[in-house]
Amino acid sequence: MKIGEKIKLLRVRNNLTQEELAERSELTKGFISQVERDLASPSIQTLVDILEALGTNLKEFFTDEPKEQIVFTENEFFETVNDELGFTLNWVIPNAQKNAMEPILLTLPQGAESRRVGPHEGEEFGYVLSGAVILHVGEEAHPIKRGQTFYIDGGSVHYIQNKGKRTAEVLWVSTPPVF
Repeated sequence: MKIGEKIKLLRVRNNLTQEELAERSELTKGFISQVERDLASPSIQTLVDILEALGTNLKEFFTDEPKEQIVFTENEFFETVNDELGFTLNWVIPNAQKNAMEPILLTLPQGAESRRVGPHEGEEFGYVLSGAVILHVGEEAHPIKRGQTFYIDGGSVHYIQNKGKRTAEVLWVSTPPVF
C-alpha cells in the first residue's frame, strides 16, 4: 500500500487542498506534498493527526476495502416472476438498492404489465430492447417501440403494459431505487 497515494485520495474526496489539510493537521503544505508523493514518511503520531483531519483513523486507513465490482454477468442477476401481472424482473446489478440508481430488465409477455410505481421523488429512464409497450403515466398512455426510450419523473403513478403480440423487454433505470 502506498500511504501517500491513499492520503491524497482521501484529501481529494474531502475536497481539501494540501494547504487546508496541512492547516488542519498542524503541518506544512510542503510536508503534505512530500507525504502524498511518498517522498517523506510521517511518524505514527503525524499520520494519526493527518488521518484525524481527513475524518478517519489508523484502523480504517489500513483496512483493505474490497474492490468494488464493476462488471456483472447474467448468472449474478436476481430474477423474480410476478405470476399475477405476468412479468419477469431481473435486477441486473446485485444489491443496486444501495446505489443512486437501480437498473432492471423487465420482460413482459403478451398481455402482461409491470406493477404500478409511484408517486415518488426521482426520475426514471427506459429503453425498449424488443417488442413494443405502452407506458402509462397518470392518465396518459405513451406507445413505445423497440429502439425507443422514455424519461419521466416519479411524480405520477406509472407502469408499463404489453398489448403487442410479441414479448417485450425493457431496460428500466430508476433513481433513486424504487423496484
